[in-house]
Amino acid sequence: MPSQSPDSQIGVTALMKVVDSHTEGEPTRLVVEGGPDLGSGPLSERRRIFAEQFDHIRRFSLNEPRGFDAMVGALLCAPVDPTCAAGLIFYNNAGYLGMCGHGTIGAIVTLAHMGRIAPGIHRVETPVGVVTATLEGRNTVTIDNVPAYVHAGGVTVHVDGLGTVIGDVAWGGNWFFLTESTPCALDYAEIPRLTAASSAIKAALVRAGITGAEGAEIDHIELFQPGTDGANSRNFVLCPGGAYDRSPCGTGTSAKLACLAAHGTLAPGQAWVQESIVGSRFVGVYAPSENGRVLPRIAGRAWVTAEATLILDGDDPFPNGLG
Repeated sequence: MPSQSPDSQIGVTALMKVVDSHTEGEPTRLVVEGGPDLGSGPLSERRRIFAEQFDHIRRFSLNEPRGFDAMVGALLCAPVDPTCAAGLIFYNNAGYLGMCGHGTIGAIVTLAHMGRIAPGIHRVETPVGVVTATLEGRNTVTIDNVPAYVHAGGVTVHVDGLGTVIGDVAWGGNWFFLTESTPCALDYAEIPRLTAASSAIKAALVRAGITGAEGAEIDHIELFQPGTDGANSRNFVLCPGGAYDRSPCGTGTSAKLACLAAHGTLAPGQAWVQESIVGSRFVGVYAPSENGRVLPRIAGRAWVTAEATLILDGDDPFPNGLG
């Protein structure tokens, strides 16, 4: 459970301190005090312990009534590597993430807001590897993400209501199916329709047995169309818990860069401006890596929105949130 409160606060059994931010519209909640004790092992192991023993804390900190479906949580951890400024374990309303680009940007801006880091280059541990984040001023962060790659290109799947859909399965820190097959324009007003179509694609992938490497679930669906006002592309990203990403999605943009590199349509070092469904933007570039992989670099902005103490009352009928 979160940390225990003073006895003087009658009825209150636990407290958790969080700082909220948004990265290009997508919210992040950084847990800075009162999180679970996960030990000092590798972050991949700590994430497993979190999921197996403390999942009620994920639900408490993020689900309604204290949070909402689009919010992503980031648990601040002591890193194993002493050269890293922080460790981060990411989670959402449905479970746990490998990496989160917008969440890392939000966490770096938040740590600076708290006075824990200064502008400059900072290494950050995640469950899928170390990333490098460069804080430029108050709000802008550039991330050198984990290597991204295309696992399977030109995959076809039959989707109810859409027919045959063609896309790529790619890793950008999470697993994505990326396609330009959409039922309508990627407009804000069409979000319910886009959500339904993306959910249908995800279900079709499961029925067809299409997965990422080693049978990993493809838990993100990413739709594309040409961008506006100088953006190369506009996307709609459906996240694992059924919410859409308000930002252009950092791991999704990383996966897109891997696809562009594999298709030979974007040169190393050439900027790619990725626009989100709400019109916010990331700028990405990549460098070649080994075995056909690429090293994505993603730049975006974040703003701190709130500092809060989440309260668990012993009489609360929803101590672990809804859902």
